[in-house]
Amino acid sequence: MPDCSAQTERLKTALDKAEAVVIGAGARLSTAAGFTYAGARFETYFADFAQKYGIRDMYAGGFYPFPTREEFWAYWSRYIFINRYQNAPKPVYERLRKLVAGKDYFVITTNVDHCFQKAGFDKKRLFYTQGDYGLFQCSEPCHFNTYDNEPIIRKMMTAQGYAEKADGTMALPEGGRAKMTVPTELLPYCPRCGRPMTMNLRADDTFVEDEGWHAAAERYENFLRTRAGQKVLFLELGVGDNTPGIIKYPFWRMTAKNPDATYACLNNGEAVCPREIERQAICIDGDIGKVLIQLERSCVRPEM
Repeated sequence: MPDCSAQTERLKTALDKAEAVVIGAGARLSTAAGFTYAGARFETYFADFAQKYGIRDMYAGGFYPFPTREEFWAYWSRYIFINRYQNAPKPVYERLRKLVAGKDYFVITTNVDHCFQKAGFDKKRLFYTQGDYGLFQCSEPCHFNTYDNEPIIRKMMTAQGYAEKADGTMALPEGGRAKMTVPTELLPYCPRCGRPMTMNLRADDTFVEDEGWHAAAERYENFLRTRAGQKVLFLELGVGDNTPGIIKYPFWRMTAKNPDATYACLNNGEAVCPREIERQAICIDGDIGKVLIQLERSCVRPEM
């Protein structure tokens, strides 16, 4: 029988009774799904960059001052492809979707890998606050449109020697070595001003909040406003301390204002809540993927 803790049982009950569920997701949810930025995934796709420049993980490489834009986009096209266009190694997001199936839910996330949408969540119930690996924008920016980058990213991967496999992943042929540059003609430039394009990621004040971003923000605010006072489950998954003002602190405040609300925090090492909402809170310190598996099952305690 599954070993279900009292907190997991409480969460299952809260989920069953909730009239609305607000999911707030951070980076550790994708980590639980296998989107790690170091280790085997990094070695598979970036061993050449690690050897040449001493880069130790994908995140650090994203800030490296590559000498040419051809090399910059060789690195970033790999980065974008494996974290945006390849599926997560573990079905954590799919399990989460099944758990809220039939529920009135909305998702706010600081993740930029679009795992929610790939797992089948309703696009109209998603708000990606920090951007999307799958979009380009003008680096200036001279205007506030974004552009789908999948076709050009795939061309960049192919130009480096990667070939698409039947499962949608891309890999080098056996014994092959990747080129560390992309052809100059593949470099992306703004169609209006001609400046270089960049990723639509919130790194500074040049981040473009396009029409889609504002529409999603409005849908999220409307969801919160129209469900105020209901039995709401604020389900926080893998949110750290980098941007607590986007998900964590608002969830705490909304829980404190609504006596019928429940705040649940699932995080490996950082499952905490303020004293003011302890009676309404469920904090589970552990692997998010394993907790979701427990929630899928019937939490029956072993007979004594």
